[in-house]
Amino acid sequence: MRRTSLLAVPVAFLLALIPGTASAYPNPGTVTGATTIHDPTMIRTSAGRYLLYGTGGGLGYRTSTDRTAFTAGSDAFTTKPGWWSSYATEAWAPDISYQGGKYLMYYAVSTFGSNKSAIGLATSSTGLPGSWADQGTVYTSTTSSDYNAIDPNLFVDGDGKWWLSFGSWWTGLKMIQINPSTGKQLSTNTTRYSIASRPTGTKAVEAPYIVKRNGYYYLFASYDTCCAGTSSTYKVKVGRATSVTGPYVDKNGVSMTNNGGTPVLESHGRYIGPGGQSIMSDTDGDLIVYHYYDGNDNGTPKLGINLLNWSSGWPVAY
Repeated sequence: MRRTSLLAVPVAFLLALIPGTASAYPNPGTVTGATTIHDPTMIRTSAGRYLLYGTGGGLGYRTSTDRTAFTAGSDAFTTKPGWWSSYATEAWAPDISYQGGKYLMYYAVSTFGSNKSAIGLATSSTGLPGSWADQGTVYTSTTSSDYNAIDPNLFVDGDGKWWLSFGSWWTGLKMIQINPSTGKQLSTNTTRYSIASRPTGTKAVEAPYIVKRNGYYYLFASYDTCCAGTSSTYKVKVGRATSVTGPYVDKNGVSMTNNGGTPVLESHGRYIGPGGQSIMSDTDGDLIVYHYYDGNDNGTPKLGINLLNWSSGWPVAY
């Protein structure tokens, strides 16, 4: 992971305020080894090992001891749960966290471009491949739904309440409340909240990820087109709110349910279509972990990691 000197940071922030400035967006930090991945989600164990899962040949696994050199391991599941076959044969877009003494992984099962989809849950005592126990479906959508049950992200609030955001295209990003004892939807609150959408033009918003910093809830999302190699137009935007269910607005006060969103990462140079992001708190600060398409390597999807600075009240990658 590249480290930026403190003297360079203010320059990066100033450039980030200038629209269209190529250097407004930082290059990814240095990572080596098994870095081909989509939709990465990463956690650091108490022993200091990084566990990373993502889309690629199923729920692909990578690990590192220094956040720079990554090695590949087995798929998360030794045997695919039987219920997957009702939706697809592979899982996508995992979300890993550590709650109550165990690892949780939410993930999606679907096919590209379809909203006949399901969000599943698995649990593990170690977080390692082959150790995940299937807990079944959490939430589903059908071809008649106006939403898509993929790209899940679990957010645990300071008051102990659990929330799962998800979604892709259609009418945008949604959120449901989760029962901490089951990891499934809370039976006493079945509301499906809308937290981001693009009611005019393209419907392309997906991959929500929520964190709370300095009294605000921040919703990160991926906008525009993924998975087209060097033709990808993916980018990461953010909004914030004073309530976990919204309304989320961008830096200019535009609602994220009305095409809003402040840019965090966009294409620049060889680094095309950054997105599929997750946020991780590490010993040296918050990280944004994402994939991009390498314009110098035939559009191969690769792992990107950058630090975030929150001093302006908005996340700035560096």
